[in-house]
Amino acid sequence: MAISKGHRFPIDFDEAFPQGLVMVGEVSPDNEYQSREDRSAGRPARQRVDEQTGKRQWKVAVTDPSEPNAKRASFEVTFLADVQPVPTTTEVLPGIRPIELEGLTAEPRVAGNGEFKYQSYVFRATGFKTAGGGRSAKPSGEQAAKAA
Repeated sequence: MAISKGHRFPIDFDEAFPQGLVMVGEVSPDNEYQSREDRSAGRPARQRVDEQTGKRQWKVAVTDPSEPNAKRASFEVTFLADVQPVPTTTEVLPGIRPIELEGLTAEPRVAGNGEFKYQSYVFRATGFKTAGGGRSAKPSGEQAAKAA
């Protein structure tokens, strides 16, 4: 039995990103390409719709702190949702916030050019996890002593 091209594997957020993700910027609509003629004619940009789910696509730039290769650390995550997802965490610096994703899937693909090809993934999610609801933080010795 073969796995068809474009198969999306469900994956746990902590397994895919052990150190979490950092969102850079804001969530924006993933619009289709608009030609110069369309723009000059005043035609509105059309937002992409996912073929498998029928939901609108939104995109956000993220950085993976656990990625050792700096060129591969930043990438885009696509959200599949009827309305624009809103992050549940606060900004640590202007435009930068730690995030966790829910409904995460990974689709394998080949990236790179010529002889410099490598295994990559297209990540899609359905939304943001609520703040503090996902990652199970282990208390330090001092915190554990206070709790006891």
